[in-house]
Amino acid sequence: MFFRQLATREATLSYLFGCGSCHVAVVVDPVLGDENWFLEEARKQDVKITHVIDTHVHADHYSGGRALAEKSGALYCLHESNAGRVNFVFESLRDGQHIVVGNVVVRVLHTPGHTPDSISLVVTDKRRGDAPWFVLTGDTLFVGAVGRPDLAGREREMASQLYDSLHERLLRLPDEVEIYPGHTSGSVCGAGISGKPGSTLAFEKRWSPLLNLEREAFVEALTREIPPRPAEMDLWVAANLGKE
Repeated sequence: MFFRQLATREATLSYLFGCGSCHVAVVVDPVLGDENWFLEEARKQDVKITHVIDTHVHADHYSGGRALAEKSGALYCLHESNAGRVNFVFESLRDGQHIVVGNVVVRVLHTPGHTPDSISLVVTDKRRGDAPWFVLTGDTLFVGAVGRPDLAGREREMASQLYDSLHERLLRLPDEVEIYPGHTSGSVCGAGISGKPGSTLAFEKRWSPLLNLEREAFVEALTREIPPRPAEMDLWVAANLGKE
């Protein structure tokens, strides 16, 4: 397996990974304007990008997902809950689905809370073994923090959903699994995000304060520390829904 992480605008982290021996790759959460970087990295690695996945409809930047998919000939993928919500055709992803990319297997986890359509991607390298190696957590779980729950306008309900996504889905993965989030410090998508661009579930379980709270305390703490909404949020969301 090869793996690339790109730190880009709006403190966003994007990803390119895949199977070099089978010459196939996946891109996750690209930002508009970075398409040529991914195409050049894919060329250098001698792989074809087969899937471009957004972990949710982003509200803090313009997604480059559709543009990159068009340029590369890849499928553009979102969670199935976006059917009828967006103004374009996409490849629908469902909870529990497996995407096979050569020797790499990507398992889709529906992890709502930051947004209703949020997904995380559990990645296994079959050449190393059957256990998952890392998970791309989008804006659900950051290093040192979790995603803001207010973007759908129902912050307490969404915060409770986020608690379930964390405790019933992500934190049940093996402790040694690495996490790679959608943002680093400076993002408005969560409060207290670390500047470190990766961690492990074991480290986050031990040291991330919110992960050690019971549900009601978690909801209270998370809804008390919501960052201001970005001034351009409505423009970003409309563009990412195809309604610009």
